[in-house]
Amino acid sequence: MSRRSFTQPDAVELVQRQWRRERPDMDTSAMDVFGRLHRCFVQYQSEISSIFEAHGINTSSFDVLAALRRSGEPFQLTAGELATTTLVTSGGITLRIDKCVKAGLVERIRDTEDRRVVYARLTDEGLALVDEVSSVHFENEKDMLGGLTSGERKQLGKLLHLLERSLDQHTTASRVAAEDS
Repeated sequence: MSRRSFTQPDAVELVQRQWRRERPDMDTSAMDVFGRLHRCFVQYQSEISSIFEAHGINTSSFDVLAALRRSGEPFQLTAGELATTTLVTSGGITLRIDKCVKAGLVERIRDTEDRRVVYARLTDEGLALVDEVSSVHFENEKDMLGGLTSGERKQLGKLLHLLERSLDQHTTASRVAAEDS
């Protein structure tokens, strides 16, 4: 894969030029990061969605199936554990589980010792599907990064980790400020 020429401006650079022309007093430098992250996310979402759809599932279903698969045998978690693992509310995770149950990919199992506890467990069909889809998915992700060297991928991963920490700090500071006001 050839690298894009860095002599021609990309869409983010064009938008920034327009802002500099119209509002030279405004600092739009954060768009270098967030504008590109957004554009990358939209492309990424399109790429992965097509793979999931080709296998008859969507991103939300894959999220549930993958979380159950990663949990190890017997490939089961409670809705609360799934919600924590997938960062979705327990109400949202229940809807996702319902769809997977309806598709025959997940079953609900009551705990034998505490009947109040209900697990979502991969069915054999769900296990086979998530193994197949995850192989294709991760190969696709690797291909999407084909324009980067191994060193660039590692560097980008580290920088994105720092960005996530910065966003977490900002969110925490914003909450504290809101509580204090």
